[in-house]
Amino acid sequence: MGPVGVLALQGDFREHQQSLERSGVETRQIRKPADLTAVSALVIPGGESTTIGRLATLYGMIEPLREAIISGLPTLGTCAGLIFLAAQVVRDSPPLLEVLDVVVERNAFGRQNDSFENPVYVEGLDSPIIGVFIRAPRVVRVGPDVRVLATYDEQIVMVRQGNILACAFHPELTDDLRIHEMLLKMREEN
Repeated sequence: MGPVGVLALQGDFREHQQSLERSGVETRQIRKPADLTAVSALVIPGGESTTIGRLATLYGMIEPLREAIISGLPTLGTCAGLIFLAAQVVRDSPPLLEVLDVVVERNAFGRQNDSFENPVYVEGLDSPIIGVFIRAPRVVRVGPDVRVLATYDEQIVMVRQGNILACAFHPELTDDLRIHEMLLKMREEN
């Protein structure tokens, strides 16, 4: 099975690589369309969603990423990655892949100094994970094929639609590998 690609345009891609490598998986940084060949899954990290979208546009990554994900590439998006995957963003909108049938609100839990950690109960996991929320988005609307996997304070913070898994928090900033393992399980099922 090929390596897991981590979009490495901006944000915390190194932390995702470290989490995946702790799970025993080979990773590859994705910066240009040719890097997508031979990857068996993809992570779109947190960071600054507008910057990620602009750089993806600049490097010709929007359509290749969209095509790979629509073709079934198992994909995990965290925080800004959730925004980048979304069909629509409330108010201002950075460039989006529009592959996940959700509407997202950016910075829904406050600004940088409002960041926090809190237990999050995720469907399918036997105990809560620690959700690290940094300028986190929330999902305000889901399409009919989107399954809500977790909420925090009655706000949707994790969803799955087919081969796409997305969360508003940062699992790569904890020692808990279960969210990454969910992606790896999707890769095995693919």
